[in-house]
Amino acid sequence: MKKLILKYLTNSIDDIELNKLQDWLKEPKNQKIFKDFIIDDFNLNRMHNKVDVDTAFNNVLENIASKPKVIPLYKRKIFRYAAASLIAILISIPFLFNKAKTDNNNPIIVNNNIKTGTDKAILTLEDGTSVALEKGKNYTIKNIASNGEEIIYKTTPNANKKVKVNKASREIAYNYLTIPRGGQYHIKLEDGTQVWLNSESKLKYPVTFIKGKTRKVELVYGEAYFDVSPSENNQGSKFKVITNNQEIEVLGTEFNIKAYKDEDNIYSTLVEGNILIKSNLYENILSPNQQTIINKNDNTVNLVNVTDLYSITSWRKGVFSFKDMPLNKIMKVLSRWYDSEVIFVNKDTENILFTGILDKNQSIEEILFSIYNTNNIKYEINDKTIIFR
Repeated sequence: MKKLILKYLTNSIDDIELNKLQDWLKEPKNQKIFKDFIIDDFNLNRMHNKVDVDTAFNNVLENIASKPKVIPLYKRKIFRYAAASLIAILISIPFLFNKAKTDNNNPIIVNNNIKTGTDKAILTLEDGTSVALEKGKNYTIKNIASNGEEIIYKTTPNANKKVKVNKASREIAYNYLTIPRGGQYHIKLEDGTQVWLNSESKLKYPVTFIKGKTRKVELVYGEAYFDVSPSENNQGSKFKVITNNQEIEVLGTEFNIKAYKDEDNIYSTLVEGNILIKSNLYENILSPNQQTIINKNDNTVNLVNVTDLYSITSWRKGVFSFKDMPLNKIMKVLSRWYDSEVIFVNKDTENILFTGILDKNQSIEEILFSIYNTNNIKYEINDKTIIFR
């Protein structure tokens, strides 16, 4: 078992060996052996006398049972989904970072002002008033309530009889929820529909839906995961999501839309149920695990079968999952969450493929170091800019 522990700590463990190690760790006595081995062989008490090893190890065991596997980015395909869920112990204890300090080709940290993303959004009310929603900050007005992590629109008692109307435009009153870079937010609409919004996204939606009429919202830009309240719970009314290049009609389902302003394609991926996609002359009903890709430049539409649904939707569950993805695309995703700029001086590094699962609570330095440690890709952090040399 010591050989397996060493293979795990050196990132050379495969699926079968990992399963054997995890089964072995189910016994409390083996957990103690594992912990003592790390302390004795790596002198963690001497090197990191401020580290609470017991707390770190307990966190590892909890991660095995309750959290997705956190897998650092690896270039070699042997680690595709084989790296240990126990990797949290190497994140909790700065062992790798101290080891790297002896390397003459260290990453350069000039001034790191890159913060890990968090729950935050800007709520724009129908009168134009903007409210900053932040983690740990409560906000309540009329039928709207936010606890800093999500915002909930409650059904008003007279919602079936009267709909709030903007007198100036004689239209239904809309709110906007804007998620900045470095943010995320969850919203529950008045009809019970839930929407998770990723960084750099904006949603337009009615304060109150007209009962029996088609419910419409607009993803102005960005990425959103929808869990739509079924029509039978809303007097038979359909639900539609509008983007700049398409319309999605649903009856009760879950799906993901990725429609960023700085990307050429719009990706709509069905998780459960059925959706009807309409874009120019294109019209098609999607089945689960199908995805449409709309090119915004020429409006062409491709329908594909998705083999890795988890990588598309994992962002709303607190992790980023990448499977054989080039580094430049990985960094585009991460730059939104960490509100940073990325520059590739060495263009050869842009297309190196990596696979891994990253915890969204990790610092950017932890993630970048796993990239560096795998392929020796030197990087520099200066203020809020990441430069790959």
